[in-house]
Amino acid sequence: MSIVLIGASGAAGSRILKELSDRGHAVTAVARHPEKIARLPKVTAQQGDVFDEAGLVELLRGHDVVVSSVH
Repeated sequence: MSIVLIGASGAAGSRILKELSDRGHAVTAVARHPEKIARLPKVTAQQGDVFDEAGLVELLRGHDVVVSSVH
């Protein structure tokens, strides 16, 4: 399953990211500062911001599921 996780470097997001990776999902991990995203199997870090609607649409395209851990 192809998943986008928004807020992947935060407290909750990093835990969700680890679980998704452990379960073998391909994850596009999105954060404003992608260098803070943990390097895990099948995880691709991408820079993104929830306030950039056009950019977010591009990041979401082609994925099966979107998970948001942004408060």
